[in-house]
Amino acid sequence: MHILHIIPSMNPKHGGTVEAVIQLSKQLRNHKHSIEIATLDSPDNSWSNETPFKIHCCGPGITPYSFCLRFILWLRSNYSRFDKFIIHGIWTFHSYATWYVLKRKRIPYFIFPHGMLDPWFKKKYPLKHLKKWLFWPWSDYKVLRDAQAVLFTCEEERALAAKSFWLYKAKGKVVGLGIEKGKIDESLAKRKFYQKYPHLLNKKILLFLSRIDPKKGCDLLLQAISNNNDIREKFNILIAGPAIPNYKNQLMKKAQKLGINDSITWPGMICGDLKWGAFFASDAFILPSHQENFGIVVAEALSIGLPVLITNKVNIWREVKEHNAGVVVKDTVKGISKALHIWSKMNDQNKNEMRSAAIKCFKDKFDVSINIVKLINEIETK
Repeated sequence: MHILHIIPSMNPKHGGTVEAVIQLSKQLRNHKHSIEIATLDSPDNSWSNETPFKIHCCGPGITPYSFCLRFILWLRSNYSRFDKFIIHGIWTFHSYATWYVLKRKRIPYFIFPHGMLDPWFKKKYPLKHLKKWLFWPWSDYKVLRDAQAVLFTCEEERALAAKSFWLYKAKGKVVGLGIEKGKIDESLAKRKFYQKYPHLLNKKILLFLSRIDPKKGCDLLLQAISNNNDIREKFNILIAGPAIPNYKNQLMKKAQKLGINDSITWPGMICGDLKWGAFFASDAFILPSHQENFGIVVAEALSIGLPVLITNKVNIWREVKEHNAGVVVKDTVKGISKALHIWSKMNDQNKNEMRSAAIKCFKDKFDVSINIVKLINEIETK
């Protein structure tokens, strides 16, 4: 099959959805399918040549919705070259435009919402939700309704999706998601990491690695650290990732006010060997999110046997809990404090047992080479 992925942007700074497209594309290519990607990005960018797939940057779009006539014209001229179309994400022009073109040609398509129908957004941002509701019946409701299948990464995501809008119709299928466990030189990655951050050598590290955004619960983490003397004495907290404008500065000021600056390192976005070096150097991974559809970084941590401290708002928490691959708590200061306390008091034997369980959890649930078969079976038979 010749497959076209359609996504608003492939800029690496956008994190999870971009990484999901890359992981899926690699596995589809391993199964002898050819891949291209269409985006609303500007052709004038510094990163598209670094992606191992052909990317058609049809933007830039205009307005926050990223309206882009050029994308419609490109899709009209090129749709006949492809056998299957997979849309990633909603709420920007790429999903509606694909529906607009393919519906008229009577060509089926599939869509991954990637957690963008989670009702948390409705509760957290009611005014934004009202604005979306005004457009919903005329835009993404139709996109989901007319899709050959709406593809979910886990059962939790499918269950939550139907709760955002009372007007909802979709042929939902759970196909899973995961990552490829690459061949990573652990000693090389750790050496590069410690060369970059020598003050962390011989320190126990708790790693947060994700987009630094209010939904990720970093403010809860800071407050929980300040409440736990044992954590501050035993661990250095590494809070890594790209940040939305000004939010990282707000968190750093909060950390200063709480008197925990000496316990935290803020490296910004880390990639490649530095990222994997951080994973290998860490004692545990922590993600205190209020909302997380899948959590590619959680799967990455599990893949190397790194236990995860997560909230029950990370949609794969059930799988983690079932395998005893980490600690699952509520997305509150009390919950995060509990997770930190449990980890700080856990003995080495129990930690090692949890590390083994993390690897098993990854192999059973989040190895993309297993889950990709579900996706291929779904799109080949439609």
